[in-house]
Amino acid sequence: MTFFSSRWVERPGHVAELPGGLPAGFRAAGVAAGIKPSGRPDVALLVSDAPDTVSAARFTASGTAAAPVLLTRERCDLNGLRAIAANAGCANAATGVRGYEDAARMQAAAALAVGVEPAQVALASTGAIRDYLPMEAIESGLAAAADALREDGDEDLAGAIRTTDAFEKQASLEVSLPSGTVRLSAQAKGAGMIQPHFATMFCFVQTDAALLPETADLLLGVCVKRSFDRISVDGQLSTNDIAVLMASGASGVRVEPESEDELRLGEALDALLRQLALLIVKDGEGARRIARVVVVGGHELHVEGAARAVANSPLVKAALHGGDPNWGRIVQSVGMALPGTAPLALDVAVEGVQVCTAGAGLPFDESALAAAVARDEVEYLIGLPGEGHETEVFFSDLSHDYVTINADYTT
Repeated sequence: MTFFSSRWVERPGHVAELPGGLPAGFRAAGVAAGIKPSGRPDVALLVSDAPDTVSAARFTASGTAAAPVLLTRERCDLNGLRAIAANAGCANAATGVRGYEDAARMQAAAALAVGVEPAQVALASTGAIRDYLPMEAIESGLAAAADALREDGDEDLAGAIRTTDAFEKQASLEVSLPSGTVRLSAQAKGAGMIQPHFATMFCFVQTDAALLPETADLLLGVCVKRSFDRISVDGQLSTNDIAVLMASGASGVRVEPESEDELRLGEALDALLRQLALLIVKDGEGARRIARVVVVGGHELHVEGAARAVANSPLVKAALHGGDPNWGRIVQSVGMALPGTAPLALDVAVEGVQVCTAGAGLPFDESALAAAVARDEVEYLIGLPGEGHETEVFFSDLSHDYVTINADYTT
């Protein structure tokens, strides 16, 4: 299956998809440690063997951030990470002092297992919020994962970080730069509790290009804002989000700041993360369809507020699930986000069909539009008064399965 599968993400011409494997200098593993009741893999390690590895990281904005997020932000050298230790089946969130101590213990165990300093190990935990980490299982799992590390272990890594994900989210790319060819790969997880400012998600990105710390930080920051900050499944902000970019430099291709190399690597990373973000939305805990809402207008806050109101509206999402071209729900959502006494002269188009102009409905072929919104991807365009600002949000529908999954999540 082609990785770049969405009409909203174009594969750059200098990027080729590979069947799998990690860039030079990286090894990964995923093992079953008994944390998940299913017995599936639940502990993972990602390691760079290059001593001068450069990294950058982004985290959830949640005011109740989980212990692994707190510890990684506070105790790690975020520009020089050499490893990531991850687990599924337990988020280690809302666990207080003990949770933080358990995270430190997990970090120390991973550092010992792979032979790096604790400050070079980032942590990522996912699962139910409330439970303490089963530390014996974590430590034995990390030791087993260290023994299983290999250069083509990316698939095992991707499998071990899944929770309610219906499928793995990963890609391996070859990127042609003016100074030479480099590799770029990533593994992500996420399906529910998804809202801009990340999601219930991890994303681990690796490249064998040689980057300066400020270049890595710039590229990750810009690309996260155009990908994971632009998605919503249910409007819920997670406690555990983390995205990490690691550059081993093992290819020998050095990417200088403000160079053509940096531009082309950035284009590849941008496409990679945007497609991964769309796969998270597509997974969406029972999702049937995904949508893109684009809002244009003259006020930045109005544009952003309207886009998020539409993307998070249960009514819009239910209509999307049913393939119902009920554009009145879009009007209602925008009006709720932008209350006022004067009628809002907004324009609405659904899959290129203009259904509303200056706040008034237009005649259109309802059967043709119903067929259009029954596709896997649906686009809404909203015009607000004025011009100069534009934003987009990708979102999933609201399904019966979503309710079932989250009603039974801990029982």
